[in-house]
Amino acid sequence: MRRGLEDSGRLHGTPPPRWARLAPVVAVVVLCCAQWLTPGAELGYFLAALPAVAAFSYGPLGTCAFAVLVLVLLGVPQLGVANARGTDLATVAFVGLLSVVISFVRRRRDDQLVSVRTVAEAAQLAVLPPVPDQVGPVHCSGLYRAAQRGTLVGGDLYDVRAGPYGVRAVVADVQGHGLAAVGTVAALLGAFREAVLDDPELAAVAARLDRRLVADAAAASIRHPELFATAVLLEFPPGLDLVRIVSCGHPPVLLLRGSTTAELDVEPGPPLGLGLTVPELPKVAEVPLLPGDRLLAHTDGVTEARDADGGFYPLASRIPVLADDSEGLVRAVWRDLEAFTAGGPSDDVAVLLLSLPAMETRPGVT
Repeated sequence: MRRGLEDSGRLHGTPPPRWARLAPVVAVVVLCCAQWLTPGAELGYFLAALPAVAAFSYGPLGTCAFAVLVLVLLGVPQLGVANARGTDLATVAFVGLLSVVISFVRRRRDDQLVSVRTVAEAAQLAVLPPVPDQVGPVHCSGLYRAAQRGTLVGGDLYDVRAGPYGVRAVVADVQGHGLAAVGTVAALLGAFREAVLDDPELAAVAARLDRRLVADAAAASIRHPELFATAVLLEFPPGLDLVRIVSCGHPPVLLLRGSTTAELDVEPGPPLGLGLTVPELPKVAEVPLLPGDRLLAHTDGVTEARDADGGFYPLASRIPVLADDSEGLVRAVWRDLEAFTAGGPSDDVAVLLLSLPAMETRPGVT
């Protein structure tokens, strides 16, 4: 999936690691062998702790099986492990019973947590679904990483939609990050998807997004009225080898042409949410495209990421090195960014790569 949901950041519950399930079994074998090899030592009584250890990785039945096994090993002297009697066996039995209860409670809590996380994941994916490989004639590749651990959506957004006026894309970075910004992200995406269908001019799409944030900021229910966002809008008109771009205070889009990378010269407008698109709409730039050209839009979580010495990530100069990666450019950028920052940036990151095939290779064009 384009946002790397197959990675360890997925919210679905996962079973305990294999080592956690093997640890009690290995401990039984090691303690029994050690006791048999050193008859004078009393090592067998360490087995009494195993049911409690098993409760962290096994269910009630598995924990109960360990408790019974420990009771047998400690209570049958012919096995040569221990010779527990009376209160010693009662204590071990109580520990085993308590471990089963703990395992039962833990399993129920785990099931509840998985259910809550699954619902949260479905809700977040409904807000920001993965970008498809192709929208109309435009090939797409995107990657998204939220800064807040355990979430799929933060304060960045992107989307690519086809409409009557061509294929349009948006990449934006709203005020704040993490779950606190998800409401603004959802509002902007909803406004953008309506504008793709309704507004014939790309500048009008930006104006609609601006009005959305201005209206939300004026609403009494909004806790933080200073809503704003930077954004870049792109439009691929039908049948034309060009892209139209509107920048609202956003980092420049990169044009990848052959082995060169250049920032597109687009006059930046004010960020969205300041009410500055009225009465004058933002400027629209038209950039001709050649076969093989690719456009890379990103948020400032990429270019403002720092290394250990405080240096910023040099995205434009790294693109030629990463362009031929077999797993794709956007994933190569993320891996390089992780290495540069020694673990990943502290801000939300969104990267969107778009390309338009040559005219003769498009569906329905001869």
